[in-house]
Amino acid sequence: MSAVVRILVRRIALLVPLLLGIVLFVFLVMRFSDADPASAFFQGANPTPEQLHAFRERNGLLDPLPVRYADFVGGLLHGDLGTSALTRAAVADLVTTALPLTLQLTFLGLAVAVVLALAGGITAAVYRDRLPDQAVRTVSLIGVAAPGFWLALLMIQFLAVERGWFPTGGYINPADSFTGWLRTMALPALALSLPVAAQLTRVVRTSVVEELDKDYVRTALGHGLPRRVVVGRNVLRNALMNPLTVLGLRVGYLLGGAVVIETIFALPGMGKLMIDAVQNGDPAVVQGVVLTTATGFVVVNLVIDILYLLVNPRLRAA
Repeated sequence: MSAVVRILVRRIALLVPLLLGIVLFVFLVMRFSDADPASAFFQGANPTPEQLHAFRERNGLLDPLPVRYADFVGGLLHGDLGTSALTRAAVADLVTTALPLTLQLTFLGLAVAVVLALAGGITAAVYRDRLPDQAVRTVSLIGVAAPGFWLALLMIQFLAVERGWFPTGGYINPADSFTGWLRTMALPALALSLPVAAQLTRVVRTSVVEELDKDYVRTALGHGLPRRVVVGRNVLRNALMNPLTVLGLRVGYLLGGAVVIETIFALPGMGKLMIDAVQNGDPAVVQGVVLTTATGFVVVNLVIDILYLLVNPRLRAA
């Protein structure tokens, strides 16, 4: 078995206790919260205590906590995230409907953040301490300080309301109109990605500057190799390791930030599903959204680990 395969097997094996810990944590938090599935089910109907008791008994809410946890984990192993107390719809179906839009927004924002960070960070490093570097550092500092929801509101006001270049909200399926999909997703993706792009830009600049100061770069340039070849073939590959690590952590921000951004732009994704469930006191849906988001974060970090192995030959050798 090769070193890469062994490392991947260990990484995947570590995911099992991590996911079990996430499941246990989410289960306990939701069980000790004030959310009551019985109250959500009878919302606005003024149920009697007998009706509430019958509902709780019928749905296993009166069982001992270990029994409820065992039933919950057993359901998860069969892909059952529970049932919405309000609509009686399967939570897995609700998540399956909302998740594609959130993934579209997250990975579109991730792509924008990576492109902006690489362009800005490399430019700042190559023109270190000159005007382009100072401009990139100033803009990235502003981007780090600006929260995504504030940027979203500014974009809606100046780019959607005043100029009409983009819609203020809503969603168009790419299968119906790819151009319409781009117009509806452009502002949410920008608002979500700019703070991440600003942070990554600073990391990319620092990593590239450190590589440019190393002896092998001076030797290559001294032997007459073009600067763009040295930067593109050697410097950039070695400098990508630190940004990849930071990128894995920032994916969690993108997934969490999508909840707020989707609410602002009225996108029917996981964010809207979560907000509606919290407002209606529907704990099963909240639980399903949190578990799905946490699992997605863990899987993305596994992918980042794989990319890190591909970029860093010294780690594979170790």
